[in-house]
Amino acid sequence: MAISVDTVYQRVLALANKEQRGYITPQEYNLLANHAQMSIFESYFYTKNQRERAETDRTNEVDETDISELLDKKLGPFQSNEFVVGGHTFPSTVDVDNVALDVFQTGLLYLGDEVCQKVEPSEAQRFKGSIRHMATTPNQSPIYCNNRITGRDVAVYAGSTTPKGAPVTVECFRVPKTVNWSYVVVNQKALYNSTLAVNFELHRSEENTLVYDILALAGILMNKPTLAQTASQIGIGEQQLQNT
Repeated sequence: MAISVDTVYQRVLALANKEQRGYITPQEYNLLANHAQMSIFESYFYTKNQRERAETDRTNEVDETDISELLDKKLGPFQSNEFVVGGHTFPSTVDVDNVALDVFQTGLLYLGDEVCQKVEPSEAQRFKGSIRHMATTPNQSPIYCNNRITGRDVAVYAGSTTPKGAPVTVECFRVPKTVNWSYVVVNQKALYNSTLAVNFELHRSEENTLVYDILALAGILMNKPTLAQTASQIGIGEQQLQNT
């Protein structure tokens, strides 16, 4: 479920104006909202990496307290499996509703339904010289390494010393859609236009974090250090609570 761009804006305005700290225009809000959304989105990858390194003895059992499972759900809307062009070049964008969105990070690489194992180029060269390693058997996974040819990303091998061309796919994580609090001007006042608005794509649990992150940025923009400091401290508290 998306987070309403209007709900967040109204909360930000209410908190910013509580002590006459200033007004945030729609243009300023959109700029700060996208900055905050991208910052939260990027943090998922660092948090996921930290948890995976810390949870070396993790089991397959999942319950409502599993933070790693929640992180996977937060990243879910941005994940898709895309074809690797020619079996060697990662896609740079992912099409969503006829809009090309940049690929932020790539994950697992697949040859058909099999997960490819990454090796160093030097190790791939040794494997290519071994009939036993290059043979396709149920106990051996396809391998891949960084491609040394300019403009290409990977080289995938399985059962042959010739790189595979298809069907190679890669797990892609695209950037979020650009948030937009759209409006029409009536009597010199900006009125919310839900038809053209673009909501946050982040998980609903991030609403409070978004509000306080945007407030902190607004405090810097309006030269209100007290607002920036207070909002930043609350936002940090929200993130620490989520990552505990």
